[in-house]
Amino acid sequence: MLSLFTDEEFEKAKSRDKLPLKCKHCGETFYRTKHIIQMNESQNKPNDCCSLSCKAKHQYKGHRVDFDCEQCGKLANRALGHYKKVKHHFCSQSCSATYYNQRKQTGIRRSKFEVWVEEQLVSLYPNLEFHFNRKDTILSELDIYIPELKLAFEINGIFHYEPIFGQDKLDRTQKNEKGKFAACIEKNIGLCIIDISTLNYFKPKKAQKFLDIITNIIDQTLSLNS
Repeated sequence: MLSLFTDEEFEKAKSRDKLPLKCKHCGETFYRTKHIIQMNESQNKPNDCCSLSCKAKHQYKGHRVDFDCEQCGKLANRALGHYKKVKHHFCSQSCSATYYNQRKQTGIRRSKFEVWVEEQLVSLYPNLEFHFNRKDTILSELDIYIPELKLAFEINGIFHYEPIFGQDKLDRTQKNEKGKFAACIEKNIGLCIIDISTLNYFKPKKAQKFLDIITNIIDQTLSLNS
């Protein structure tokens, strides 16, 4: 304990009187009551730091590394041990999620239907460029986007319409969908919703009718643009 009071001052102080201490990390003066000081000492807890945030900030000083976030370029730092464990480095979880979502080709959230649709569309339209499950167009994930046609598709299962995981989750999902509509309108992108909530389980024969809806829209758009 780095006390700024004498033993005599400590003895004279009442239980709730505040006594000055010096933080061993930042060097600032802070105050604790006599009661807290005595309680911490009885529990073998040090009275040497002004706050938990100060302790956390200085605990690994000399064992941290500065870096530029790979998504936004912001300067950040991490404990050296954590820095060495990962390949890519970000200032926040938000930047990490954005980085990986913009680059992913597949994802664990994709249904068998979505994977199958991707295979079919790439085969049916070899001259069209498709973006699947990317965020780089409207900064929010689009299931299917065709840049040349300014045409996008969202494939919505039962979770978009029923509170399978609770009402709060459904409300957030539907709010996110409204945000996608607004962003697409702003960028003059046609957004089509494909409701597959009646598709209880995936089979190509059952999925074909939904693929037909998508291909009919693409064909009509191609015809209008020709």
